[in-house]
Amino acid sequence: MNKKMLIYKVICTIVIIAAAILLLTGVFNKKDSMYHLADRSKIGPLTTEDISYRTVAAPTQTLKDGTIGAEAWKEIYPYITQTMYANADNDEIVSYLEQDPYLVQIYEGYGFAKDYGSARGHAYTLKDVHETKRPHATANCLTCKSPSFTKMVQDQGVGVYTKDFEEVYNEIMANGEVISCYTCHGNDAGSKGALRVTHTYVNKALGENVSTIDPATLSCGQCHIEYYFTNVDSDGDGNPDSEAMMPYHSVEEMTPEAILAYYDGIAGKDGEPGFYDWIQEATGTKMLKAQHPEMETYLQSVHAQNGLSCADCHMAIEMQEDGTVNHSHKLVSPLASQTILSTCVQCHGSTNMVEKVHRIQDAVTARETVIGNKLAAFKNAFADALSAGNLSEQKIATLHKLHREAQWFFDFCYVENSEGAHNSALANHCLDVAEEKISEGMALLGEG
Repeated sequence: MNKKMLIYKVICTIVIIAAAILLLTGVFNKKDSMYHLADRSKIGPLTTEDISYRTVAAPTQTLKDGTIGAEAWKEIYPYITQTMYANADNDEIVSYLEQDPYLVQIYEGYGFAKDYGSARGHAYTLKDVHETKRPHATANCLTCKSPSFTKMVQDQGVGVYTKDFEEVYNEIMANGEVISCYTCHGNDAGSKGALRVTHTYVNKALGENVSTIDPATLSCGQCHIEYYFTNVDSDGDGNPDSEAMMPYHSVEEMTPEAILAYYDGIAGKDGEPGFYDWIQEATGTKMLKAQHPEMETYLQSVHAQNGLSCADCHMAIEMQEDGTVNHSHKLVSPLASQTILSTCVQCHGSTNMVEKVHRIQDAVTARETVIGNKLAAFKNAFADALSAGNLSEQKIATLHKLHREAQWFFDFCYVENSEGAHNSALANHCLDVAEEKISEGMALLGEG
């Protein structure tokens, strides 16, 4: 073979390889192999085409509350609404009080000692809050249960939070719907799937820092967060607004330590420093009840720091028969979706992710059980010592602080719904701190 022929063959080989690479990466058909959400960086290769964004006029039909409901969007986005309605398939409720009996002790005196079940599909938010055995005199318990409530607060102000629960519930049932398109998109779902912050307290709490959080995480984080109801009396009528509020102003302030410091620094219902959800009768401790700090927990994680959002792991990207590609709006565990699991290989390679995550969850849950029982024993020992009347005022104050903090850190882990999967390091850190506080308290009581 002469030299010219060898060079020719080498060049041809290079051209063929280059063409194959360009074809696979979508250059020839002007498609990008990396998918994206609006205003987000590209985070990983897919085997499907890009998500199909559309700009369409919003339907003119609205519900009585002024929101555009899912039925009105159905003709424009049939796949999206169909998959959103499929969230009704998630209809199972697990009683945590039966599963973990120690909760009755640590929540003693609070509504969660009467009724505490696992969350289920968004289709049941109004039904479940209405049927819970936990008391709710005012409408603030409807926060995040319906876009209709969100719209009422937007239109009428914070006074909505203190209206009668049944009055507002009946108004929502007559005029609105459960969590739906408006919750995450406002009435702008036709603007290329634009995500909107619809909850006023999010903008109040975060201000300009709203822009520092991926919209595909913050849209979920409007509700899947730690929050409290304010004691501020903005209209001077002698009654607190009870407005839903986030206890921080930035991602950096979303750690359990920073949130606890926030609560310690604002007044409680008695006007004294130290916000509390209830005073436990048996111990006199001013207790905090963590809600469901999924966003706070996740934003401190490795996955969040590497650019992944809630949508990436809970909303599979699927192609319809007509070739369009969208996020499924059926919210799932990534462990139950082969489509989502297939994206994990980019970083995790051949790791069996189902087994890996289950190991994490099993370990965290086992530790929760051990430490939860220790917390209940500490609470009971503290109550017994108070009844015996042999504790000094100084020791009581120290025990109140340890009890409050132990419960806070335990609860921050327990009520976060991923059982450690979102951030195993933070979950174990919270349990470590709770265990340390319990040990200190038991030692003070002579029980250690």
